[in-house]
Amino acid sequence: MKKILISIAGLLGIALSVSAQNPAPSRPQARPIALSGATIHVGNGQVIPNGIIVFDKGVITAVGDANTPTNGAQVIEVAGKHIYPGLISPASTVGLQEVASVRATLDFQEVGYLNPNIRALIAYNTDSEIIPTIRNNGILLTQAMPQGGVISGSSSVMQTDGWNWEDAVLKADDGIWLNWPGYFSRDFDFENFGVTLKKNERRQDGINVLTATFGDAKAYSELKKPATANLRFEAMKGLFDGSRCLYIRADYGKDIIEAVKFAKQMGVRKPVIVGGDDAARVVDFLKENNIPVILNPLHRLPNRQDEEVDRPYRLPSILHKAGVKVALSYAEEWWRTRNLPFLAGTAAGFGGLDKEEALKMITSNTAGIMGIDKQVGTLEKGKHATLVVSKGDLLDMRTNVVEQAYIQGRTINLDDKHKRLYNIYREKYGQEQTGK
Repeated sequence: MKKILISIAGLLGIALSVSAQNPAPSRPQARPIALSGATIHVGNGQVIPNGIIVFDKGVITAVGDANTPTNGAQVIEVAGKHIYPGLISPASTVGLQEVASVRATLDFQEVGYLNPNIRALIAYNTDSEIIPTIRNNGILLTQAMPQGGVISGSSSVMQTDGWNWEDAVLKADDGIWLNWPGYFSRDFDFENFGVTLKKNERRQDGINVLTATFGDAKAYSELKKPATANLRFEAMKGLFDGSRCLYIRADYGKDIIEAVKFAKQMGVRKPVIVGGDDAARVVDFLKENNIPVILNPLHRLPNRQDEEVDRPYRLPSILHKAGVKVALSYAEEWWRTRNLPFLAGTAAGFGGLDKEEALKMITSNTAGIMGIDKQVGTLEKGKHATLVVSKGDLLDMRTNVVEQAYIQGRTINLDDKHKRLYNIYREKYGQEQTGK
């Protein structure tokens, strides 16, 4: 009987080793570390060749050239490599959904139309197998975004390493998400396999509801001690004192203008446009009102037949040159979020942007929009040691090879499902080719 139990235990051990899980979250930084010899891309446009970055207890203590003192830190030579701030993915459902066809893995949307009190934060799944795959392309921070309804709920900024959402959260409830009722609605035509536009017949009804809701929320926010707490209005308080953003999903020019004017009239301090396919058509309006834009993915065709085929590639440059703050996203495409750095590469390679300016659109610009720029987004003294070491250019898919990653100074295990499957099948087909 004892031999049988031992055999079963052995078989279970083999099964567990074959079906590997995500690596355990990293432990806090134990001693000072200095990365020496790499080209440091600070994230604010500055580049330091042959630089040194030193960090201790999760915080950067020094950044500079080769003469920067390391003060007894463990020196890791990374000559010839490139160091970047951890990339930030805004408007994402990474950690909120896993397999599109399995309903039990989808937790990014609540029933109802007005849900400002719903928090994406508590639905964030740190065990998602997608999270390690985006870390391997340099994405160390993601904004967990709710969807659905007219007011979807509040998002939070999460680190891509942690035992649970309490460990992973960097900034809780950074903003409320609003789906603006546009002039047109999109439907997918399964017969012709394409998207069709039709007039939104219920648009004005939606705007009327929003006007009443925001008006009531504004009045509620001015009460020092409400007689009865209202969860929806409590969640919206930050919109009127500037502590939270209002992220407005809008693509068409008229919708963008109308949505921004609505937000201003309601007393919202920090509106942000998300999507913005037509942003170039209203760029002067966006600049005049100091409205940042989180763009949809650039790897697509233009929405209008009369636009140049490379218009999406050039859109970040058009907005930047006009003085609009731009961030890039893979909104809704959770499993492709790992390609975020290549959007910036496309904006630089084909859109006319300087490469360091493109990098800002996935680091410091995004951090500034979300209100986390005092902690992350650039590699500067006093900020979190959240950074990646790449073999080459992080924005080029041919040279983006992340060899080391740190989140608040913690050394991140870069294993993931993609690598495990690659190793399994390389061994399988390697054996077949050698005849073993």
